[in-house]
Amino acid sequence: MKERVAVVTGGAGFIGSTLVDRLLSDGYSVTVIDDFSSGQMENLENAKTVFGRDLNIEEIDVSSSSVSHLIADVAPEIVFHLAAQADVRRSVEDPIFDAEVNVLGTLRVLEGARLGDSRKVIMAASGGTLYGEPEPSQLPFSETLPANPLSPYGASKLAGGHYLSVYKHLYGMQTTALALANVYGPRQDPHGEAGVVAIFAGRLLRGESCTIFGTGEQTRDFVYVDDVVDAFISAASAADLQICNIGTGLETTVNELYQTMARTVGGTPELLREPARLGELDRSALDTSLANQFLGWHATTTLIEGIDKTLKWFATVERRES
Repeated sequence: MKERVAVVTGGAGFIGSTLVDRLLSDGYSVTVIDDFSSGQMENLENAKTVFGRDLNIEEIDVSSSSVSHLIADVAPEIVFHLAAQADVRRSVEDPIFDAEVNVLGTLRVLEGARLGDSRKVIMAASGGTLYGEPEPSQLPFSETLPANPLSPYGASKLAGGHYLSVYKHLYGMQTTALALANVYGPRQDPHGEAGVVAIFAGRLLRGESCTIFGTGEQTRDFVYVDDVVDAFISAASAADLQICNIGTGLETTVNELYQTMARTVGGTPELLREPARLGELDRSALDTSLANQFLGWHATTTLIEGIDKTLKWFATVERRES
């Protein structure tokens, strides 16, 4: 095991690349593993320029058998596992592919960490799908609720978390699964099936119509990407937690989100309504008491602040591409 060496799977994604920037700034050498099916090389360009040889980028599918050998050869102190098939709708349409990436991929990563004698593996789990649809009186959802995923994506991420526990039991490997709420911020992909904040940002800035599925009264817990990266960094040196929620504890409806973003942009583009989509939850927010207690962590960025930072970033990208 090499101290101050980290592997980040999914490191070209918007969360992963932001984490890579932080690790490099903190003095780590970092190997990124990403197949670039959704991550972007441009997310790593600044890190390549600034940190040079401290950043190694490997283009490879996380479910490939060679991933285990690659991680073992790097022998990192810590592995941050963020690579995933993260689209709930695609998991419903193709649950086998979802499991290949999220279950088999997690096993490949864990085997590599075991063979490389890594100290710890921290995985990005899904706080938005883990608990299913408990009674609204139980909001915000805490880790004491029984897991009840209602989509193949939620089930595959739950299985990945169980494999972390198995590796801890069998091999003494330190593990933590961070159950993330709805993460948003700069570098999130506004095209295709991306997070709603990124989709709204891109379309609002271009003056295009936005679509809300269902009534728009469904709620989510929107947490800013820099706060999430803080949680990953804190988890690296904290005690092991089988599952730990990372969010704000606050519910925001999709209607409220849209209105906030539209006011910030200053336009009133057409708003379209479509039927609700299969597999999506009505309400979600995460209790972060455990993170406060054991990680010394809490979200510090308000939704207004985060939306403002996100829109400014997207506006810069729009100007650069125009």
